[in-house]
Amino acid sequence: MIQTKENIYSTVEELRDLIIQVNDYIHDNPELGHQEFKAVELLTSTLTNHGFQVEKGVAGLPTAFTATYQNKQGGPVIGLLCEYDALEGLGHACGHNLQASSITGAAIALRNNLGDLPATIIVYGTPAEETTSGKVPMAEAGLFDCLDVALMMHGGDRTTVDGKSLAINSVEFVFEGKASHAAVAPEQGISALDSVLLTFNGIEYLREHVRADVKIHGIITDGGTAPNIVPERAEAKFLIRAADRAYLDTVVERVYNVARGAALAVGAKLTIHEGKALDNKLNVQRLNDLLLDNARQAGAREITPPRQSTGSTDFSTVTHRVPGACLRVSFVPFGVSNHTRAWVEAGNSEDGHAAIIAAAKAIAGTSYDLITQPDVLKEIQKEFLVAKGSR
Repeated sequence: MIQTKENIYSTVEELRDLIIQVNDYIHDNPELGHQEFKAVELLTSTLTNHGFQVEKGVAGLPTAFTATYQNKQGGPVIGLLCEYDALEGLGHACGHNLQASSITGAAIALRNNLGDLPATIIVYGTPAEETTSGKVPMAEAGLFDCLDVALMMHGGDRTTVDGKSLAINSVEFVFEGKASHAAVAPEQGISALDSVLLTFNGIEYLREHVRADVKIHGIITDGGTAPNIVPERAEAKFLIRAADRAYLDTVVERVYNVARGAALAVGAKLTIHEGKALDNKLNVQRLNDLLLDNARQAGAREITPPRQSTGSTDFSTVTHRVPGACLRVSFVPFGVSNHTRAWVEAGNSEDGHAAIIAAAKAIAGTSYDLITQPDVLKEIQKEFLVAKGSR
């Protein structure tokens, strides 16, 4: 087994130039969610050239795909997930180019070293993580239900695993008032902007009386057209997060009530547009431990315990269906946050290249362990069922 894992590492090294080329091309050609046609063409053609059967446009999403390689009949089904969308105005500031390239490299290296082992590898191209969250409709379409385990990679300021994530709801409040001249006849106006400002103030008071894990952040997307016109329309968008779905639902309703009260106080009309809602991640520690152990074997740097502060991810949707884990691999200095220019600049650097090679080795090595150690896979699936039953 050790020899075979060394062969996997050697295969990754043989693929080094290809993996880096994939990374740098996607990095240098950033595409927004559901528009990632260049990335999808590169990834699917690369996987096709290495023996994978590709299906594009899955779950009704034009830039979602699956790439499947079946080695004999039976055996575990391992899902390797990657993202490739960029951020508007920034580019690849979340490092999705790293995901796409390292997962592709891991899948090919694993495929080339299965020998007579029965197993199926499915690479999932999951678009629009930053916006509409492509994994949600893919999960609803049942695309992940065939898996025994799902694995993913993400760049980071350290090498670790995600022990948790926050449940999240997105919401937009639209207030409608009545326009008037702000100086000549202010008494005839109803300021929709006042409702927005009261909503923000009310949420600030609400923060005192929710759990410490709750995070609420918002922006004004429309505040009127001119200072001498009473704003007849105003909008604000909020993200509301908490450690678990059940508690988050209660907080969301309280935020809605703040907005309803703000509309009532001003005399405006409120319309609530609900956006995406993602659950918190279901944690399977045995799988996390296996993934991090493989990161050590692969030579990943800056290995630390799981982060205490975390955000939200549509990968959580997958973890409510099958055991799943995400490996974060260091490629920027400790403490440097994602969604910054620093992440963009590091994405095609030597540190970025080192991270994707280490990640490809770690993901492929973990997959190999799951295929060759059925007892470990059973432990992981048993822990998953316990976590799922207690959510």
